[in-house]
Amino acid sequence: MKSLTKTFIVSLPLMIASQSAQADWSTTVTATSDYTFNGVSQTQNSPAIQASLDKALDNGIYAGTWASNVDFGGATNTEWDFYLGQYLQLSDNISFDYGIAYYTYHGASESSEGNYPEVYANFGFANAFGNTELNFWYSWDYFGTGAGHIVSMVAHTVEIAPNHALRASFDVSNSLDGDQWSWNGNDSSYHHYRLAYQTSYAGFNLELAAENTNLDWDTADERVVVSVSRTFDL
Repeated sequence: MKSLTKTFIVSLPLMIASQSAQADWSTTVTATSDYTFNGVSQTQNSPAIQASLDKALDNGIYAGTWASNVDFGGATNTEWDFYLGQYLQLSDNISFDYGIAYYTYHGASESSEGNYPEVYANFGFANAFGNTELNFWYSWDYFGTGAGHIVSMVAHTVEIAPNHALRASFDVSNSLDGDQWSWNGNDSSYHHYRLAYQTSYAGFNLELAAENTNLDWDTADERVVVSVSRTFDL
């Protein structure tokens, strides 16, 4: 796995769902038409089945694991991640979620060469117009290349009707060591924008999202992604 290989793109869970964890133990199962991160398909534009197992404590500390099928064009076929963090409600309007995650890859003897750690900090601001997020992820050994890497995101969710919401987001992926990791030749960063409609029905969470990036790849062009998930308290 080479740092400049186009088909071997950053891979993260769609969401580290600490904020929605209410039960002591819970599991979430998701079916999605395409596993994307920052607008880049992790499954060669194909569907994915994903699942998580989470433990939440009363003080906001949580731990969990998450897995999905992936396809980077080689023998790697599974992503399996682990995370530990804490969600804090600082006031009626402000929340803070921080922690560390470790991403692992499986399917071939060399898949583990792409394993890497990452820390994250997510800020939430509730206001009269909805909820605004500022989210940051940082790795000092991106895909085992030794490259520093930052993802920065701003997002806003607004309820358009009871049980119906729109979430708009914009994020930038930036390599701090372009000689070890880059996109499109010498480009050290790219951006991604996304608009998602979210609702729930009969215990299922539904999302219909349109997204695009400024990367000129068939795995990162404009697309519509449909996802259905359900969380079970254990």
